[in-house]
Amino acid sequence: MGREGLWKWAGAAPALAAGILLVAGQLRGGQETAPAAVLQIENGHVETRTLQGPLSEEVRRWAAASGKARWLGYAVPTVSVPGTMCCSNDYGNAEHYCGACSFEGGRHVGVTRPEHEPTRLHLEIKEMAILFRAENGKVGKIRILLMDCVADADGLDVEWLENVKAVDSVALLEQFVTAGAASDDREESVSKGALMGIAQHRDASADRALDSFVSADRPEWLRKEAAFWLGAARGAQGFQMLQKMARNDSSTHVREQVTFALSVSDQPGAVEEMIRMAHEDESPQVRGQALFWLAQKAGKKAETAITGAIENDPDTEVKKKAVFALSQMPKDEGVPKLIEVAQTNKNPEVRKQAMFWLGQSQDARALAFFEKILAQ
Repeated sequence: MGREGLWKWAGAAPALAAGILLVAGQLRGGQETAPAAVLQIENGHVETRTLQGPLSEEVRRWAAASGKARWLGYAVPTVSVPGTMCCSNDYGNAEHYCGACSFEGGRHVGVTRPEHEPTRLHLEIKEMAILFRAENGKVGKIRILLMDCVADADGLDVEWLENVKAVDSVALLEQFVTAGAASDDREESVSKGALMGIAQHRDASADRALDSFVSADRPEWLRKEAAFWLGAARGAQGFQMLQKMARNDSSTHVREQVTFALSVSDQPGAVEEMIRMAHEDESPQVRGQALFWLAQKAGKKAETAITGAIENDPDTEVKKKAVFALSQMPKDEGVPKLIEVAQTNKNPEVRKQAMFWLGQSQDARALAFFEKILAQ
């Protein structure tokens, strides 16, 4: 099963998948002002000016005055990103080179050089562009591009603001997220783009904003999306928030998403928290989901948690999910365990499940096991 299939199996929103490729590294707190840098823009007219007043008021006036489609952007410090990829689509499929990233062509992120040699680029990008698209007096799209991108403006006008502070950028984007939460519109691309943008800011205000998005009074869809970004982008602070969600959020669906968010976290305690959820969460669905993502992490701790669930979890469906989790582990780890379960487990449904996944493995050891059974 490919990575895209795993995301779909786990119920993760496809729009979240691109973030896995975009985000890596550690956070650095503090408020910073972006350098006077301009995104490398092709096929568009760019006007650069210095921000004079409040950012939120400037963007409001700019959007209200829009007729035909146009863009406004600025640069702010971002979490550390490895500059070795070009563009990716919503499902996280990346190409080594895909040309300039289109403003109008979808949620793409990109890292490349003017000479288009992304495979030779090994620096860590320090800034990102926050881009707003307005038409007929309203902001209809927010996009995030890294500052080493080549971007195609698709013939539209672009206003570029200098002297934008990260804390003001977070506050502006927070307004869009809050508006989407108030309307409870889970398909609202503006609020989702704003949420992604907040998560990428290298500023402590981003942690405070995300913490507010996972409070109990927020819509379930927002808590789920914010949980992903806590794991993918916010380092130790994000992990601490995920731990609280794992233990306190009342929604089974949100806690399921927390297991996924923990699986993409680079924090050392993430696996231990997934193991705890696999053993202790009150919901069989959450326990099963934790087992699934543990299998993607592999390792001895994950293997022990999965085999422990097969033996000890009181719910047969969770046991069956744990067997599936074994099938997702590297074959040298998973196949011997599946054979062991098929031979020794007392639950016939569990043995049947192990046999099924052994048959799907196309592994020589599984074939030898079946031949041995048939010969008896």
